Order: sequence, then C-alpha cells, then structure tokens
Amino acid sequence: MGNTRSSGGLSTAQQAAKFLGVSALAGAVMAGLALPAVGALGLAAKGTVEEFDGIPANLKTPPLSQRTTILDAKGGEIAKVYSRDRTIVKLNDISSYMRQAIVAIEDARFYEHGAIDLKGVLRAVNSNAQDGGVSQGASTLTQQYVKNVFVEEAGNDKEKVAQATRQSIGRKIKELKYAIKVEKELGKKRILENYLNITFFGQQAYGIEAASQRYFSKSAKDLKLEQAALLAGLVQSPSRYDPINAPESAKARRDTVLRRMAEVKDITPAQAAAAQKKPLGLKVSMPRSGCITAVKGAGFFCDYVRETLLNDPTFGKTAEARAKRWTQGGLTIRTTLDPQAQESVQKSIKKHVYQSDPVATAVTLVEPGTGKVLGMGQSRPYGFGENETQINLSADKSMGGSNYGFQVGSTFKPITAAAAIEQGKKPYQRYSSPYKMKYPSPVTTCKGTWSNDEGATVENENEKEVGPYGMKEATAKSVNTYFVQLISDIGVCPVTQMADKMGAKRADGQEHNQVPSVTLGSEGFSPLTMANAYATFANRGVYCSPVFIESITGPGGKKLKVPQSKCSRAMSQKTADTINTLLRGVVEDGTGKQAGLQSRPSAGKTGTTDERRAAWFVGYTPNMAGAVWVGGPGAKGVKMENITIGGVPHDKVYGADTPGPIWKDAMSGALDGKEAPNFVNVQIKDPNQRKPHDRKKPGDHKPGRDRGNDNGGNGGQDNPWPDISLPPDLIGGGNGNGGNGNGNGGWNFPR
Repeated sequence: MGNTRSSGGLSTAQQAAKFLGVSALAGAVMAGLALPAVGALGLAAKGTVEEFDGIPANLKTPPLSQRTTILDAKGGEIAKVYSRDRTIVKLNDISSYMRQAIVAIEDARFYEHGAIDLKGVLRAVNSNAQDGGVSQGASTLTQQYVKNVFVEEAGNDKEKVAQATRQSIGRKIKELKYAIKVEKELGKKRILENYLNITFFGQQAYGIEAASQRYFSKSAKDLKLEQAALLAGLVQSPSRYDPINAPESAKARRDTVLRRMAEVKDITPAQAAAAQKKPLGLKVSMPRSGCITAVKGAGFFCDYVRETLLNDPTFGKTAEARAKRWTQGGLTIRTTLDPQAQESVQKSIKKHVYQSDPVATAVTLVEPGTGKVLGMGQSRPYGFGENETQINLSADKSMGGSNYGFQVGSTFKPITAAAAIEQGKKPYQRYSSPYKMKYPSPVTTCKGTWSNDEGATVENENEKEVGPYGMKEATAKSVNTYFVQLISDIGVCPVTQMADKMGAKRADGQEHNQVPSVTLGSEGFSPLTMANAYATFANRGVYCSPVFIESITGPGGKKLKVPQSKCSRAMSQKTADTINTLLRGVVEDGTGKQAGLQSRPSAGKTGTTDERRAAWFVGYTPNMAGAVWVGGPGAKGVKMENITIGGVPHDKVYGADTPGPIWKDAMSGALDGKEAPNFVNVQIKDPNQRKPHDRKKPGDHKPGRDRGNDNGGNGGQDNPWPDISLPPDLIGGGNGNGGNGNGNGGWNFPR
C-alpha cells in the first residue's frame, strides 16, 4: 500500500509524525516506510489533525484500587478485601535493582527520550509495514503507564478493558497525546513510581509491592537482583512467564532481563552471570481476599460491613459511586466487633450446634445505648462448600440475609406488652386466657378493622394453661390467649407502631400485617433486629440503630465520614423498667430458666413457632443484648421434632432448651470481667387482687342465680371478677332481682 493521503494533503504517516511532534525530516522517513491497512486500523477515522487536537489534554487518573483492611474494635485484623491486590509504595521504597531492571527490559532509553522514543517508533513502523498489521509496539514506559490508566479506569468491565488494550492506531494516537502531557506534568521519577504501582505482575498482584509479597513474601524495598529481574520480566506476559506455573519460561525470561541489565551497564557481566546461576527462590504467599478469609468466624460480620459501604448513602449518593469506592479500596476500617464477644459467640455455637446438623443457628450481640454490634456468628460458615452459605442468617434481606427472615414466635409478645402499657394498661391487667378461643372480632388496626370472618382460633401450648392470668404470669408462662386478648383490646396499630419505634422491621422490608396474630410472632425478623429491639428495653426505652463501623481511614490517612447510630425514645422509662421486670420473671421462674445468667441480672423471652420450625431466645442485661435463632436455614425450614442438634436428641425443640443455653454461654463469655449493673425494678402488684381464701371460684356461683340483698335491690352480676376482662362469649347476661337473692341470668365461666 502506498502513502495514503488524508486531509491537508498529508500522508497518514506525515500526520502521525505531526501528531507526535517530530521533525519534518522524521516525518518524511516515516512516510517512506509506509503504514499499511491504516483504514482498517482506525487511523482513517481518528487520524486527522482536528481529531488529534480534539482529544482532551488532561489524562483522568482514577485512584488506584488497593486492598482494604478490616479490623475489630481492638485493632486486630479480621480480613483483607480487594478487587485488585495492590499496596502503593514510594519510589524510594522500591529496590534500586527493581527500578533498573524494569527500565532496562521495557524502555532502556527512558531517561533520554521524551514521551515518545523516535527510534523505537521507526523500528516499530518498519516491522509493522513488513507484517501488514500492528505486530510490534514502540511503547515507552510513559505510554505503558497511560495504557494501564485506561485499564484501571475500565475496572472489571470486560468491554472497556478490551478497548483500552486493543492494538489499533487510533488508540495508540490517543495514548501518545496523553503521554506527552504526562511527561510534562509528572517527570521521569514520578512516572516510574506510578508505573511500578499500577502494573499487573500476574497471580492477582497489581503493583510491585503486591508482586514482591506474592512471589517472595517480602517488601519491594528488599528485592535482590535476581528477584527484581524475575519480576521485571513478568510485565511483558504475566501468564507466559508465571514462575509458579511455568518456572522454566520464567527463568529464561529472568536471565534475559539480567543480560539486558548488563548490556546497558546497570550491572557487570559477572553480576549477571552469578545471578543467572541462582534458582528462582520463590517463597509464595497466595492471595487471601474477601470475607471468606475472615478470622474469628467473622465472615458474615465482614460481609455486613461490605453491604454497609455498598448501601449507605454516607459512602456515596448513588449505588455506582458506592461500588466504585469499595472497589478502589485502600481503606482501613475499624469495626465495632468485640474480639471477646465474638470468640464467645463462636465457642457457644460450636458447642451446641454442629455444622453438619439439619438445622442451623445464628447469634448476634449488641450494646444497648450505642447500637454497636459486638458479635455475629452462625453454625453454617461463610463459604461455597457443603453446609456452608453466603446468606447472613443474622441479617435482613437487604443486607445479605434470607428472603423473609424467621418467624419469632413469642419473643414478639414483650413488644405487645410495651405497647399496651404505653396505652395505659396496667402491668397487672388480667384476662380470662382460656386454653383455646376464637380470635376476638372486630379488632381495630392502622387501616380500619380486622374481622375474624373465618372463625380462626388460638390455643396455648398445653391444656393446663387456663386463666385467668395477669400480665406478669402470662409473660412468664408465654400464654398465647392472654396476648391475643391484650392486642385485641388495645388494637393492632399501637403494637406495630411500637415495633417500628424499636427497630423491629420485617426482614423482607414489607410493612407489618395488621392482624392480631402479629403478637404471636407470625412475621419474619432477623436475629440482629431482635437483639437490637430488646436492647431498647435494656436502654430504658431508648432505641439506637445498629452500627458496625467505628472509623474509616482512606488512602493517605484521610478520615472518612461513617454512619452514626441514631437514637430515639420508643417508650417511657417506666414502661421499659416494667417490661424488664416482667422479663426477669421469665428467666427466674418462667419458660427461660435454662437461659438465666448466674452472676448478673438478666432478662429475656423464649419463642417457638408453629411446627417448631424456628426456636428463639432473645435476652439482655443492662449492658448487652443478644438474640439466638435455631431452625432450618431454607425457605421451608425444618420441623424440629425427634431431632438431634449438637449431639443432643430432642423430642421437641423449645426456645428454652436449645437457643436458651446458646444465649447463656455466648453472653457469659462476652460479659466475663465486665461490670454487672442492675435493672430498675418495678413492683407489679394488683391492688384488686383478692386473698386466696376470699376469692370465689366459678363453681361457687350457679347459672341463673346471684347474690341479692335484703332490701330488694339489683343483685345480679355479669362478671364476678371485675378486674378480669372476659370475652363476650363467656359472659351470660342478667341482673339479679333483690330480696332473698333470687337472680336472673348469671354468667357462664368455664369450669
């Protein structure tokens, strides 16, 4: 092909010469050599002076992606996470052998030419003309640096990476213009430093520091001659010369670099010969990246930190901006994870639930008053193997958790009790609480009324649970019918509003169902949510949103803004203190006795769902709250009857006998050595409570007869115990006529 002509009457070769700023004589030489197939290579489209001038002069250099280090609250490392393993170092912290080796093999005239090496260009043009394409580059280190910037900016977008590395004259011209600008602005030393920090050396190692650590387990400043030559040789083709998988090719390439260093007089021929005789001497440190490598069983805690950075607007207004910040890395993230608490969580899980069990457990500990998450673990580890998972069983769906969370059973009842007390109900409020009953109807909700059109019923755990009960006894025994009567009395809306105030949002992000059964824990929540909700009781009514991050230091030591816990009052101090008193009774002489802590005051609540597909214990002390869930991790769950968990057989699993001991052991270890503050106790005494010998029993009254009086007044009474609320279907009608006490109507109370 001849000298293709374009605008202005200049051949494409002459235009290229003009673009490069070379002399007319050089342009003539280049024109004589000719560039074949320029149209196919893109120069026809990109090769005008106007197009060249239209390329922006300033090269946008994105921050280099680096590894991020995640630490616990004491500064211990949890995990290293990176999109590209890179640690940026200064030129003075790179071995002089490495600096010499990379220049010798990649651009021996680096310190002599400008952005463009004319001799190299002429050599490449001639070679390409003979081959009929672009077979040989003439890239200086500066040009290579510019290309790597394009690659870095492309990130993980394969199409953009292909564009940044495509062998076309159009891309080359763009690369050349930026190289000219970079030479003027940065200078040789800075360009070399940047180049060594951005370049890919294979085996997931970006930059010389990561490469030195990967292949020799040492810092770049300590590289010996033969080691530096090996790494310099990798740049041309990291896969072909990979010393791990292709040691012979790597050694041959290393020796080529050593010879070249001797040719340019960086070292003597004797030094080169001596270095060539040495073995590769690898001391490989394989990359460990991501939350899967987290220590202390903190893989899911680590993953929650990642989700926080990807979802919280504090780290960027858009999802794209937040993802870019995470990918760029270079962060040191100090978290709230307490190493003592985390160790205790893991020990308790390992003791009580095996990884191979048909069910799993998840445990979360939080600090009341600060929202700090102190520990998080589960029996199914973070991973991709058998009985491993990437689902954080402690978290909501939006933060990497299960789709629906897990029904919480009776652990929701204290929220109903708190709402009722806030509505003016007394903690000694009594209800008939039969063993089995229909849901009362209609019931007020946030959206109108709910009616039991289908005649749905509710019953207690066993037939012996028959009221009447007051709130304290009903809470301790977890009486279902009591709490259904309670929510039906005050309405559903105050209860779901209280749940929201306590941060008890559904795991799937949907609104609460406006039905009375919510009081029985029919909706799905996460262990983190339940632990933090109960922390509101421990904090005497003030809810604080959960936080995982204490501080973040960015590249260059810059402190970044992090999310702060937001605290708000959910209920009065008196209400919270009353609930604390009620829930102390659960662990002292109620369903949660197996979970009670011996050395300090504690409170909590058990929970078991229909068909025992989930079992819970959620409890707290004044300075720590924790939730434990046990159940099938899948969508359908596992019916926990005639089952062995952690080597212990169970006819039926209860919240007290499996989650309770897990909670007790996890909390005991986490609190060991810490202060043991007390709750503010509230006296719960029914002023209308009759003494046992004064209280009439249902059998003492006969239907159709009641007390009269001698003066002939009204003697009948629908309900002989006015302090007990009875459902309408249990109450007969009629007022007794006076005189001798003959009465009409009476009442029908279950015997």
